[in-house]
Amino acid sequence: MIRVMIADDHAIVRQGLKQILSETDDISVAGEAETGFEAITIARQQIFDVMLLDISLPDRNGIEVLKQIKKDQPNFTILMLSMHHESEFAIRAIKAGAAGYLSKQSAPMQLVTAIRQVAAGRKYITPSLAQELANAITLDTDQPLHNSLSDREYQTLCLIAAGKSLSEISTSLCLSPKTVSVYCARLMEKLKLSNNSELVRYAIKHHLVD
Repeated sequence: MIRVMIADDHAIVRQGLKQILSETDDISVAGEAETGFEAITIARQQIFDVMLLDISLPDRNGIEVLKQIKKDQPNFTILMLSMHHESEFAIRAIKAGAAGYLSKQSAPMQLVTAIRQVAAGRKYITPSLAQELANAITLDTDQPLHNSLSDREYQTLCLIAAGKSLSEISTSLCLSPKTVSVYCARLMEKLKLSNNSELVRYAIKHHLVD
């Protein structure tokens, strides 16, 4: 039996995932968490085969939670779930140690297949993500400038490009407006941009926003 833990702040999502997995004979939900802190704490205290980890948690970004759990337990298997398109966070999640990345819009059987695959010690990579990874394996000089951004800078970039205000970004990332402004200044410098209009055009050109 594959023991699964679900870390997602939306009760209705957790219930939906449990319903899907309850229809299988070899997968059981053995734990739940609503925040990143809970996910890290429970992962330290209990044994699971796979964690389904939402990338957007209320207290900490899922990538940060992923990195902390992998630091504590390098062999812990984590499958990232997200509403975001693969091009936004998938490669960063895989590089941070995730065993796979799956959209919440995926078909139920795709979720079941992914869980079984990562539980067996393999990566779960969709064809589109495989192409993204293949494109990433090139010389650094061929890489887009946004690949040099930190996770926080990248998140800030995507949120600004999505039309979020400074206060909205601050709330979303659980950071002070001053800290968000620092990230914004850094990413502008790294991307060689002068204002938000240029940033939005950059994000659209590189398919960082839907």
